[in-house]
Amino acid sequence: MGINGKYSIGILLTFVLLAAAMLYAFPIVTIITGVRGITETNFLLTRFIIWGIFLMVFLYSIFIEKGSFLLKKETRYSILFYIKAVICLYFICSIGGALLNVMIHLLFQEKISDKLFELTPIFKNNYFLLIFTCFTAGAVEEFLMRGYIQPRIEKLYNSSTLGIIFSAVLFGILHSTYGTIGQVVIPFFIGVVFAMFYKIYSNIKILIICHFLIDFISLMAMNFMDIKHLSLF
Repeated sequence: MGINGKYSIGILLTFVLLAAAMLYAFPIVTIITGVRGITETNFLLTRFIIWGIFLMVFLYSIFIEKGSFLLKKETRYSILFYIKAVICLYFICSIGGALLNVMIHLLFQEKISDKLFELTPIFKNNYFLLIFTCFTAGAVEEFLMRGYIQPRIEKLYNSSTLGIIFSAVLFGILHSTYGTIGQVVIPFFIGVVFAMFYKIYSNIKILIICHFLIDFISLMAMNFMDIKHLSLF
């Protein structure tokens, strides 16, 4: 099998594993622990499953593709650039996401995701779980969506535009398990912004930091100000 075939299988494998985790991680963990419902322990175990998926894809890239996990070489920047980039990305995603959320609410009278309501209590005063959840989302999703899938789509179709759009679409679809239009459209928008940044600046670490901050600030807001519509994890 040629390298393009291996890339195609790797992309499909990544999406299928992540989709399966979104749909079946909780039922599997419930069977293992024997505890029904969304508990702190059950949710923590589902995060370990997501890390397991990242490990599987990483090993696939090393032993099957026989190449580097990140096809794009990381570009180094100054600390000042990191700060400016994270701040700009954060405000673009937050303001854009908020505007999209308002539009969706006006058009569809959409309610807040029931799943978010169910998840909110487990983060109350559990800062380890909150931070670990945000770090898992930031690191794993950026490594897989932008670091792994996006450049391989570019290689397969010789199109940076397809790499950006395809990775953003998958990112949006994977959030559809939250059960609302907003939880697909807003992640898609953020996926496009992040993918364009990665294409131009080739730095996954900045995206991980920004993704972490978006989720962390959203979860903290949900805990203390009862603002639930901006969570992206």
